[in-house]
Amino acid sequence: MMLQSHSRFLLQTLLTRAQNLDKAVELDYQWIEFDDVRYHVQVTMKNPNILLLSVSLPNPPPEAMSFDGLPLGAIEAIKTTYGTGFQILDPPRDGFSLTLKLNFSKLRPDEGYRNSLLTKLASIREVVMGAPLKIILKHLASRTVAPELDRLVAIMHRPNETFFLVPKADKVTVAFPMRFKDSVDTILATSFLKQFVEARRAASLSSAPSCSWSPTAPQELEGAPKETLSANAGFVTFVIMPRHVEGEKLDRTVWNLSTFHAYVSYHVKCSEGFMHTRMRRRVESMIQALDQAKPLEKTRSMNNRSFKRLVSF
Repeated sequence: MMLQSHSRFLLQTLLTRAQNLDKAVELDYQWIEFDDVRYHVQVTMKNPNILLLSVSLPNPPPEAMSFDGLPLGAIEAIKTTYGTGFQILDPPRDGFSLTLKLNFSKLRPDEGYRNSLLTKLASIREVVMGAPLKIILKHLASRTVAPELDRLVAIMHRPNETFFLVPKADKVTVAFPMRFKDSVDTILATSFLKQFVEARRAASLSSAPSCSWSPTAPQELEGAPKETLSANAGFVTFVIMPRHVEGEKLDRTVWNLSTFHAYVSYHVKCSEGFMHTRMRRRVESMIQALDQAKPLEKTRSMNNRSFKRLVSF
């Protein structure tokens, strides 16, 4: 199961507001989603057609490429994706990395267009955090390398954590140091990743990016800061070829790579939940069997003496 690129709660909030513009309702929602991305949606009674969306990203580690708290190319990606329908506030609201202003009254009345635009807005996390990765993979599609990104590149994907890219004209190598705080999660993740690599060898997945796992850092990460190479669940490496980023495949590849750690964490937690459920069911069946084991009493006489035998099933 792959994670959806849009925030479901944000999309629901936007669609509900778009469908009730005739009602002056004040909104002030804040919430945090996976990988510590925080959202704030605000609508005032004074300007019911104006919606402010603020996004706070985790603080980037020193090795990650960022400008004013945003990943490389984020502003350009926002302008390209959303066009003139949104205004970027500078500076953003206090405590946030980015604030967008949306005027519902300036949107076209076509419902299909509006829903499509709001779905894109609900995918703001993908647009912003995937911006540097998209730049590199776009150049790969044209078999070139961006001049400022022709070396080992670190991209933030979790709080204080990065993954690495080695861009070349004919391929891009992507390496993930996999870290988990819980010891059980580490064991399950290591087993999952080994099976993940084995599954890639199936004939039906021959066109997928090549994948490998190793307990130590691969050669491609030579030159990376040592503190970034601590990985208790090993390293996963993908090799992305131009055919993997052609046309509509580009956005999907960007999203899948950006959320790979969250994808693994999701399946690790599902595995834990599944095992706990199986153990509970097993214990319940054993307790039920013990409850049904009622003692039966048999009496027999021998030499005019009475004996009682307890028989249980």
